[in-house]
Amino acid sequence: MSDEKKQEARRRTEMLVELRKQYAEEVKRAQELLKQQQSVRKKLQQAMKGSPISVPQLARQAAMPAHVVLWHIAAMKKYGLVEESGMDESGDYYLYSLTKEAKP
Repeated sequence: MSDEKKQEARRRTEMLVELRKQYAEEVKRAQELLKQQQSVRKKLQQAMKGSPISVPQLARQAAMPAHVVLWHIAAMKKYGLVEESGMDESGDYYLYSLTKEAKP
């Protein structure tokens, strides 16, 4: 490796070290938020095993506010982890089930 490339690599490494120090708190907060989201999604996936379920039913079963469950279901749907599986008996709510990608 040439001296010029070594110096460039060293500058890049120093810059990354400085950025890690500068944004340590933000990174820590982001990692904590990600852990919380993964925990909630795991809890929802456990509750969704078996038959399709609506957001209100899932919220009751998981003991979480419906708006939080809906937010996670929307995100999980976006990434192909859940899919709509029809409507409930009243026709008011969609039913959701895990996709093959989400099943262990």
